[in-house]
Amino acid sequence: MKGVNYITDEKNRKKAVVIDFEVWKKYEEQLEDIFDGIIASERKNEPLVSWEQVKKNLRKKGKL
Repeated sequence: MKGVNYITDEKNRKKAVVIDFEVWKKYEEQLEDIFDGIIASERKNEPLVSWEQVKKNLRKKGKL
């Protein structure tokens, strides 16, 4: 894909990706959705916190 390059190791295995800023801007919303899905998947086994507890914690920290 034009504007997308890979950084590889000495065995030519892909290790990172570099996305041209113009390409990023064109697909920004879709890319953010992908990243949100990855983060949600990684956190699926974390304990759930109720909305009430979140509000309580925010009030305690003076952020709400």
